[in-house]
Amino acid sequence: MPLAMRPYRPAEDFVPVGRFLVETYEPGSTLVNWLQPRWEYMHAHSNIGSIAVGAIGVATDGGEIVGVVHPEHTMAFVYFQAVPGAREVRAALLDWAEARLGGWSRTYDRHLLGCYIDDHDVELQELAGGRGFAATDEHAEDHARVALTAQVPEPRIPTGYALHSLAESNDLSEVHRVLWRGFDHDGPVPESGIAARQVMQETPGFRKDLNVVAVAADGHYAAYAGMWLVSDNHVGYVEPVATDPDHRRRGVGRAAVLETLRRVRDQGADVAWVGSGQAFYTAMGFRITCRTRLWLKG
Repeated sequence: MPLAMRPYRPAEDFVPVGRFLVETYEPGSTLVNWLQPRWEYMHAHSNIGSIAVGAIGVATDGGEIVGVVHPEHTMAFVYFQAVPGAREVRAALLDWAEARLGGWSRTYDRHLLGCYIDDHDVELQELAGGRGFAATDEHAEDHARVALTAQVPEPRIPTGYALHSLAESNDLSEVHRVLWRGFDHDGPVPESGIAARQVMQETPGFRKDLNVVAVAADGHYAAYAGMWLVSDNHVGYVEPVATDPDHRRRGVGRAAVLETLRRVRDQGADVAWVGSGQAFYTAMGFRITCRTRLWLKG
């Protein structure tokens, strides 16, 4: 059966695409494709309502998934997941993106199609460049990793705070509060967002014992550190991390992340990745090892 493209079918394809991401993972300093938890996180995030899920394109060969092209939080920007070295798959995914994806970008104040392409994916870069896309350093995504084979530093929680996993303390209103405030959203914390936090915790890969909060003396959650485990790949994935503005620069966020690293290491992970190059992470031993750039046309 030849290479074919078809629309994504969430009920049927969610798990197989996740398995495809697990199977195409290659240990090392670059990421061939997304880590599986990012795919899962995308589907559970409230922003999934902003994209047309049926517009996602799936490439198959002999009935097996060999590639996916999809948005994440906006139709304007898309990502490519493909088997390594298959130029024809990348060409088919790019064809699909140009024909069916793209949308209004508030960032650029116009309708466009932006393609996120990894720096190591020379084949896709050549294909995109031949169609008039050009790389920009704006909104690039850094990917950093830390080896967990060495001893993870012991978390040092400041006086007046305590670290708990969500298996021990799971107040959804507090989870919502710290993430809302920690990501610097404007206005009071809306109660309507609590249900979305529940949805996130009901995803197949969510582990309450790997998600850690720093609890202040008044009972409010001061920081949140999320962690996902891909057991088959022995990989941890950090997402999301946030500290309430009232509790920043005290070390509570760092302590929460270090505790998640310790926990995921004890569950068999030998490396952890985070989609950020911030000094907050590099100070803990993460090193930026690859980058995904935004390619734009026009």
